[in-house]
Amino acid sequence: MFNIEHIVRRINRDLVPQFEEKLRTYLAGQDKEWLVEQIVRLTLDAHSLQAMDRKIKQEIVAQNRSQRLDRVKQLGLDQAKLAEFLKKYGQLDRENLIRQGFLAATVPDKGTDLIGESFRSPQGNELLVHCKDMLFALLFGDASTNTELDRSQQELLTLTLPRFKAEALDFMKATTELSALGTWQDPDSVSNDMRADNVIFEVEYGEIEGELVGNGVVRCLSLINNLEVNEQILYARMINLEQSTLIE
Repeated sequence: MFNIEHIVRRINRDLVPQFEEKLRTYLAGQDKEWLVEQIVRLTLDAHSLQAMDRKIKQEIVAQNRSQRLDRVKQLGLDQAKLAEFLKKYGQLDRENLIRQGFLAATVPDKGTDLIGESFRSPQGNELLVHCKDMLFALLFGDASTNTELDRSQQELLTLTLPRFKAEALDFMKATTELSALGTWQDPDSVSNDMRADNVIFEVEYGEIEGELVGNGVVRCLSLINNLEVNEQILYARMINLEQSTLIE
């Protein structure tokens, strides 16, 4: 009587020729540079692979940030354009985003996974990028990014995200990141996160008269949450700073 290991070996022996033929056929149709990249990866040890992956990720982040800076400059954000943004997108909640075709009706339940690109229409993807650009301009914009806001007081934004969703805001700069354990208990038992691994972002930014920047930050975060982050409750708090730790 054959044991399970013997049976598995016999099946593998029968399948190997078919697998090899299909693999050769597939690889023959791939790009040469991609094939070289895969061969190099197979020859590197785990440490070298991690170092290479970190370098590639840093290059991608730098490229994305450069592209975002170009778009922020094109926004030419000022108080009038901020007021226009708040008026145009002030009523867009999740239901309206689905109704107007920005999001698919099959979007994941709130409090579960990130919303991937496949659940957003092209217009939804454009709106998400626009909201991230606006948030960047509101928090970090100055003359170098063609942003004209008469900032008269200093505010502190504190934002809490699950660690596995933090990359949705990887374009943020000049932030302090802290680790924290979640204590949220969902009444509907969809997204309990007792002792979940969270990240706290702290960002100092300049506010203008009428607190329009704060209103814009809240509106951007709400749209980003509904279009990608997908939390039931996105914890964000803004407080006035009498004195800032940013000393020149």
